[in-house]
Amino acid sequence: MTEIEIGRLLRSGTTGFVIGCRVNQLEAPSFGALVRVPLESDYQVFGLIYDIQIEDDGLVRQLITAQDVPEEVLRDNRENRNVPVEIGVLALGYQHGERIFHLLPPRPPLSLDAIYLCTPAEIVRFTGIGRFGYFRHILRDRNKPVEELLAAHLMAARSAHEESGNADWYTQALQELITLMRDDYQGLINVLSAASDI
Repeated sequence: MTEIEIGRLLRSGTTGFVIGCRVNQLEAPSFGALVRVPLESDYQVFGLIYDIQIEDDGLVRQLITAQDVPEEVLRDNRENRNVPVEIGVLALGYQHGERIFHLLPPRPPLSLDAIYLCTPAEIVRFTGIGRFGYFRHILRDRNKPVEELLAAHLMAARSAHEESGNADWYTQALQELITLMRDDYQGLINVLSAASDI
């Protein structure tokens, strides 16, 4: 499968990073998608998209106040101009050599590093290692839409695991979430409610 580059790194920290891309690159990344940032031949960081923001600029502000903007002008603004898009990514773990760790990366990616959408095989490999240790990174930050983020991630990962022949992954993931959130009843109900929609 061909690698899909979705953007370049704008800023980063140990717990996450922000990607910049053009609007016409927005077909590939989606909320809850697993991404990776290769840093060296034997080291890469994995993360989960938790936010996509399309910033405005002066021309957009003028266009929204104009009456009857022609379709060609709208299309030109979306396709030919560099409309700023920022994608927030939560760090979930990293790979060093052949080993995958569900720990925060020892160092963050650098500015302008390329970010790639994970293939189904990479999703299966990252999410299938260990006992869902990366869930704690998602659950830790209550300022993010955790329930919706988990539901979107579980939907994508479930599909990838079922395609690879591991139909039990989803049930095991839900059981682990129940264990991790047993002291947060309302949060658990919210997560299970969002997960039931998939």
